[in-house]
Amino acid sequence: MGQLNLIFSAFIFWVFLISYTHQLQSSQTQVLLQLRKYLEYPPALEIWENYIGDFCNMSSTPHMTITCQDNSVSELKILGDKHVKVSDFSGFAVPNETLSDSFSIDSFVTTLSRLSGLRVLSLVSLGIWGPLPDKIHRLSSLEVLDLSSNFMFGSIPPKISSMVKLQALTLDANFFNDTVPDWMDSLTNLTFLCLKNNRFKGQIPSSISRIAMLMEIALSHNELSGKLPDLSTLTNLHVLDLRDNHLDSELPIMPKGLVTALLSENSFSGEIPAQLGELAQLQHLDLSFNSLTGTPPSALFSLENISYLNLASNMLSGSLPESLSCGDELGFVDISANKLMGVLPSCLSITSDKRVVKFGGNCFSIDAQYRHQESYCKAAHIKRKQSRGKEIGVLFGAIAGAVIIVAFLAFVFFILCRRCRKYLPRGLFELPAMPKVAQENPCTALSPALLANARFISQAVKLGNQGSPVYRVFTLEELKEATHNFDSMTFLGEGSIGKLYKGKLENGAFVTIRTITLHRKYSIRNLKLRLDLLSKLRHPHLVSLLGHCIDGGGQDDSSVDRFFLIYEYVPNGSYRTHLSENCPDKVLKWPERLAVLIGVAKAVHFLHTGVIPGSFNSRLKTNNILLDEHRIAKLSDYGMSIVMEENEKVEAKKDGSKPWQMKQIDDDVYNFGFILLESLVGPVVTGKGETFLLNEMASFGSQDGRRRIVDPVVLTTSSQESLSIVVSLTSKCLSPEPSTRPSFEDVLWNLQYAAQVQATADADQKSDGAS
Repeated sequence: MGQLNLIFSAFIFWVFLISYTHQLQSSQTQVLLQLRKYLEYPPALEIWENYIGDFCNMSSTPHMTITCQDNSVSELKILGDKHVKVSDFSGFAVPNETLSDSFSIDSFVTTLSRLSGLRVLSLVSLGIWGPLPDKIHRLSSLEVLDLSSNFMFGSIPPKISSMVKLQALTLDANFFNDTVPDWMDSLTNLTFLCLKNNRFKGQIPSSISRIAMLMEIALSHNELSGKLPDLSTLTNLHVLDLRDNHLDSELPIMPKGLVTALLSENSFSGEIPAQLGELAQLQHLDLSFNSLTGTPPSALFSLENISYLNLASNMLSGSLPESLSCGDELGFVDISANKLMGVLPSCLSITSDKRVVKFGGNCFSIDAQYRHQESYCKAAHIKRKQSRGKEIGVLFGAIAGAVIIVAFLAFVFFILCRRCRKYLPRGLFELPAMPKVAQENPCTALSPALLANARFISQAVKLGNQGSPVYRVFTLEELKEATHNFDSMTFLGEGSIGKLYKGKLENGAFVTIRTITLHRKYSIRNLKLRLDLLSKLRHPHLVSLLGHCIDGGGQDDSSVDRFFLIYEYVPNGSYRTHLSENCPDKVLKWPERLAVLIGVAKAVHFLHTGVIPGSFNSRLKTNNILLDEHRIAKLSDYGMSIVMEENEKVEAKKDGSKPWQMKQIDDDVYNFGFILLESLVGPVVTGKGETFLLNEMASFGSQDGRRRIVDPVVLTTSSQESLSIVVSLTSKCLSPEPSTRPSFEDVLWNLQYAAQVQATADADQKSDGAS
């Protein structure tokens, strides 16, 4: 009887637990539906209409992602269509631009805070308007917060300082109009701070230099003024973007690891610090449209990695040395609209085919067209020298005067002290020694090992890439039914590993089925462990792996020599077919090719650093890049090294003593170089062979060579600067010496920069056409 009661009690507890779990999921669903109502039913959330399944299992779209963990929402990304188009916003609803008058941002954030497990929140271009409420801090688990391209104004809520897990804060393209908060150093894990295109005013707080983890600061297109604080302590800082503000100090010492510094359209004065010529990692430096004086440091031009140098529209004077050396990577130089004179150095000669150089509006002793008379620049240089002499004289006089005053005061103080000692008890001036305070080293939140492996990708960003369909095990009967017993009509071809078939599941969904025959037998237990790791590789630019099927099943300790992998079906063909002139209606223009390349680079970067252990040897080639119905790139054939690892290690050992894992990283960068090359050259490379392609690389060195070899579609749809960035990157990736090849982190950054340059050029072209 007691045993029966125990079983009954366990049953009641189980029913209660199931009921509680269901209520928890139901409450989260109700919050999501309430948020949709607050956002006035945006098109991005139409998929939620009449959805009866579990929201955690909902397929992601380019405009919406939901990811769950432990029965609660851990990631929510919504991309709307209400892009900020107005230049002036008064703080009230704007018809067809913002959400309606009845929208309450306070009520919206109150409801949002009920999703207490959120780690990634991205609400972009949704027309949200009003001051951001303090209660946003209730989302204390947030690691990534992106509220860009909305209509928020006022100040950043002070209580955000308590969100200590925050790693990325992006509030771009809003209307915040207060100062940048001085409590930012409370966010000790902050890696990315992006506040571009707002109305922030006042000075940049010095406390920002105490956020040791910062890798990117983007405060461009605001109304910031005053002095730029010393940022040299930010040893992790790679990107500094302060364009289009009113900063008017001299340039401070910069962090040694800086890769990109965009400081144009300010009022920086003084000379360009010689220390900038010591930044070995620097690739892009833009100091144009400031008030900088003196002669630019020669070392800037010869930096090992510098590829973009813009010093235009300043008050630079003097002469550049004739023996000036230019770095091998330097592809764009603009020194125009200054007061430079003398001979233009040979490495900046207009006859050079290696780089784009702009030097008009100076006094160089070359063709008189587009230049000033030398007397114009000499006057400025002499005035500068005289000014400097006066400054030194005034400084010397001030120092001498200060020394005399201090000496006089010290003498008076000494006399007074001697008189006082006569009348005061001995020992009154003998103050006790202050105890020394030992300062302990603070504990870091992230271990060095994790930082070394993850680099730019935070755990939250990794979490944000897992919004794919649930992985499951398929039966062989399901696969046979889906392919009509692997009928030849469903055969898609041979992949880099295994045969590919197109199948249709019982629910009507199309899938791609890969059949793999192993040359080395694994135990089923071993294979399942490998497949479990493979199933965790989820990213928006990876073809989603839906499941697997092991032929024969059997016990875990039995062996297997054949299995199947089931992927989502990507309908729009391979990237290579979209480069072919045989299908002119499908051929991608240069901006579209850049978007594909960026997507693939993100995927490979994730495979290298977004999971531990990393996945390498991604078999990169244009045939393995697929495009979906939205032309979003998805990499296939990735992660095969996890399954085939032992075979590849054995083969790699035959090649020499180089570590196997490093060889795979080098292979991925090198192979991506050929994808870049094919993106530039187009279908002409098909079947030509590796030697031909490497020989053709030399043709990129001249304008005539580029016109001869580069795909005409690329030539007619690209800007020269954007094209030069990718040509330079291609050359680096295909370097014969692996140690000189860039990391995928660098590859991704350069591609994104090329896309930004191209977008700016396209916008300028449209503006010129309209005028």
